[in-house]
Amino acid sequence: MTRPVIIGLAGGSGSGKSTILRRLLDELGPERVSVLPHDAYYRDLSDLPLQERERVNYDHPASLETPLLVHHMECLLEGRAVEKPIYDFTRHTRSSQTERIQPTPIIIVEGILVLAETTLTERMDIRLFVDTDDDIRLMRRIRRDMEERGRSLESILEQYETTVRPMHVEFVEPSKRNADVIIPRGGHNDVAFDLVLSRIRYLLHEHQLEKLSGPDKAG
Repeated sequence: MTRPVIIGLAGGSGSGKSTILRRLLDELGPERVSVLPHDAYYRDLSDLPLQERERVNYDHPASLETPLLVHHMECLLEGRAVEKPIYDFTRHTRSSQTERIQPTPIIIVEGILVLAETTLTERMDIRLFVDTDDDIRLMRRIRRDMEERGRSLESILEQYETTVRPMHVEFVEPSKRNADVIIPRGGHNDVAFDLVLSRIRYLLHEHQLEKLSGPDKAG
């Protein structure tokens, strides 16, 4: 199997990462891309009462089981399927079910903190950071959490003030320096997207050539 191309896709909450991800899937074909969302790897807190779970700082790197994500990346690089966790964001627990992820030519590791973790970035071929103004990101987060996670406006704003924004300043924003490409103005920056897409296709071609030339080099 040709070594997969590993893409890191980071940016603040509501920055437009999902838009970039959808566009990459559309252009490259979902059958060629595996996605590992960092937030699927939140630690299971089912041993805590729900009120305590709700007080956890989910925007801090310690809330995520990054070593398991690293292990899954290594397995996919070696051509082995993995069982990705499924996380319940309403109850802050992991499901007993998992999702089987097959090795593919492209693996996208996505999340607000994926460029803040050296164990992740050192395995990436391309590191992307989606950069969007704070007010736009907040509006998108409010809409998402109310519509998809059934949360109240009050709870969303309280979390934003106490953990989301401080952790963005401490961890997410500084991780921008680890990016190869910063995509400003969110997911609809066509020029930046086309440049990224060209680089991905180039790496796919290079990896394929490495596979074809491997036996000759070994001999």
